[in-house]
Amino acid sequence: MANITKKVSWSGRGEENTPLVNGSEQPKYNTQSSAGSVFHIGRLSTVDLDEDLTPEEDPMRSRPKEIPHNEKLLSLKFESLDYDNSENQLFLEEERRMSHMNFRCLEISRWVICGMIGFLTGLIACFIDIIVEKLAGYKYKVIKDNIEKFTQVGGLSISLVLWAVLNSAYVMVGSIIVAFIEPIAAGSGIPQIKCYLNGVKIPRVVRLKTLLVKVCGVICSVAGGLAVGKEGPMIHSGAVVAAGVSQGRSTSLKKDFKIFEYFRRDTEKRDFVSAGAAAGVSAAFGAPVGGVLFSLEEGASFWNQMLTWRIFFASMISTFTLNFFLSIYHHKPGDLSSPGLINFGSFDLENVQYNLYEIPLFIVMGAVGGLLGALFNVLNYWLTIFRIRYVHRPYLQVMEAMLVAAVTATVSFAMIYLSNDCQPLESPSTEDYPLQLFCADGEYNAMATAFFNTPERSVRSLFHNPAGTYNPATLGCFTLTYFFLACWTYGLTVSAGVFIPSLLIGAAWGRLFGIMLPKMTSGQTQWADPGKYALMGAAAQLGGIVRMTLSLTVILVEATGNVTYGLPIMLVLMTAKIVGDYFIEGLYDVHIKLQSVPFLHWDAPATSHSLTAREVMSSPVTCFNQVEKVGVIVDVLSNTSTNHNGFPVIIQSADSEEPGKLCGLVLRSQLIVLLKHKVFVERAHSRLSQRRLQLKDFRDAYPRFPPIQSIHVSQDERECMMDLTEFMNPTPYTVPQETSLPRVFKLFRALGLRHLVVVDDENRVVGLVTRKDLARYHLGKHGLEELHLAHT
Repeated sequence: MANITKKVSWSGRGEENTPLVNGSEQPKYNTQSSAGSVFHIGRLSTVDLDEDLTPEEDPMRSRPKEIPHNEKLLSLKFESLDYDNSENQLFLEEERRMSHMNFRCLEISRWVICGMIGFLTGLIACFIDIIVEKLAGYKYKVIKDNIEKFTQVGGLSISLVLWAVLNSAYVMVGSIIVAFIEPIAAGSGIPQIKCYLNGVKIPRVVRLKTLLVKVCGVICSVAGGLAVGKEGPMIHSGAVVAAGVSQGRSTSLKKDFKIFEYFRRDTEKRDFVSAGAAAGVSAAFGAPVGGVLFSLEEGASFWNQMLTWRIFFASMISTFTLNFFLSIYHHKPGDLSSPGLINFGSFDLENVQYNLYEIPLFIVMGAVGGLLGALFNVLNYWLTIFRIRYVHRPYLQVMEAMLVAAVTATVSFAMIYLSNDCQPLESPSTEDYPLQLFCADGEYNAMATAFFNTPERSVRSLFHNPAGTYNPATLGCFTLTYFFLACWTYGLTVSAGVFIPSLLIGAAWGRLFGIMLPKMTSGQTQWADPGKYALMGAAAQLGGIVRMTLSLTVILVEATGNVTYGLPIMLVLMTAKIVGDYFIEGLYDVHIKLQSVPFLHWDAPATSHSLTAREVMSSPVTCFNQVEKVGVIVDVLSNTSTNHNGFPVIIQSADSEEPGKLCGLVLRSQLIVLLKHKVFVERAHSRLSQRRLQLKDFRDAYPRFPPIQSIHVSQDERECMMDLTEFMNPTPYTVPQETSLPRVFKLFRALGLRHLVVVDDENRVVGLVTRKDLARYHLGKHGLEELHLAHT
């Protein structure tokens, strides 16, 4: 038996099989059955953090100052998505009625939807870019005019206050709409989309309101001068667009366009959301191939050749749309040279070179990026724990966001003023007006180049400004300051991404590394353009934080417009991932774990072969007869948890004492639709009198199926019968109870299942494996460990 560390029940009870009820024996933390399934031997107890003390026992129950949090929990509040089609009689009959031409039309519809996804995502990216540029330009102009006015009288305090107030005002607006209107729009949204594509239903993650708040929030965050980027939220925005367009209706607006009804199921929706995420990456970086690989590497749980082509098509349409409309906005119609929100610029052919002896240096930079990325993630992890426990009220979240904005503005203003790093301005440009602060005419401030520009322009300047533009002290101070500001900023209740801050931090210390190389050697001249090392540092830092390899390599190659640095970038990213993973997981995985999401990785834990399906399954299982009494169905749905969504259907043997044999699987959502439409068989009639439903009835109710409490069933109807034959899936996936955990995991994960029935050698149901049964096992410091299951 593998070394399994059992987590002790918080209830203090010795027997986990006996759930506690309300009464004198109820402890502070309840031990309850999980997801509607009764405990079996070896099953972990369930912790309910929502049932701490009653309001009478604890006056502060309604206004807790601290929310206890334990990262060793697995939340039961997250449902799974049905990525496996239910091949019941209705589905098979519809598929058999469809001609070859019907299938061709459906395939054309998929391409049309992907084109619409790319087009709308590109438009959203264009809107965000233009509004951010307008707001930031207004802010910089006001500050520049104010500084010029008050510098003559020797006072800059008013300018500093104005700078902080403007930034805080922008951030306040963005934080208020996120905290009070749609909290799921906070952050980049990439962890949530990863969970969705993994098969976890995150509430409200692909709603129209989420998209609107996301777009407005990221505009305010970037314009407010926070250490954030607008590229990450584009991935979430593209996913929301895909989820809405592919369904042909808006549940938020209660508007149904009566199109694309065939795609109203989780399986089809998942594929389109993959395309939307890829289109978001493509719009952000102008990297359509990188977008496809990002969707594959970070999200998709299912992949095939045609899906790859459709996702690539959506990515190309997205970057073309953004490029086309930006060219019109910049009065250069037809000039399609800036395909993404961030344009890293092309490296000069004379400087696009590296030598064999530099490869070890690049690997060293990758290791440094892995270490700094691990430090970033560890600090952000503890900061997020603090926020979960103490900064959990919306007004506190808004106040923290405004505080960070004010601190960022004050620190940047102070560092620009104190650095006094003024250098001749060789090519004055209208875009450079914030760079001349605190300097004479014809000069610019190098520190202001980094702090007072938008992060995208700062990255580009670090890549392409000539040698001698920055001095080491400026880069060192900026790297240290921006590192902690970015770490503090990620996780605020604002819409913001971590891609650009990571690239900016890495580009700064990478360029510093390139400047210091000649000083650390006997050479009297620069080894090469330090922009090359800035690029490697940017890749190392971003790779060390988010731990992407394949997709990030291609994104950086596409965004910089040359493939020469492909091998060094790949080596840097691989090294950063290996070094960083030794200490802590990637930033997105850290935040997924902190939310207690039952996320399934690609493979089962390495030491789990000694566990079998019998040891991990939920047992005993609530089953229905093939022809079941309506009252029994209503009672089961009412008395079981809403997380209990799958019910095996059995045929009772002639001997009523013998357990029935499996003949199918029916979902909670299907039963609710049947009850809503009164699909009953009256006792005095034959089964043929049962009302006939179509798949359209189920699709119309998708995805917001009504709760069982809203379904009224009279006492007479409770005595009726319901025939589940044509609605259940007659061929559910099953495994023998002696199947090893890795084999169960591989089948469950690869097929995108929601329920896996465990049977004995006579095809009788002995248990049910769900996502939470598998996700609760992980490798800890002391071997294979099990997580608590919690109603959080």
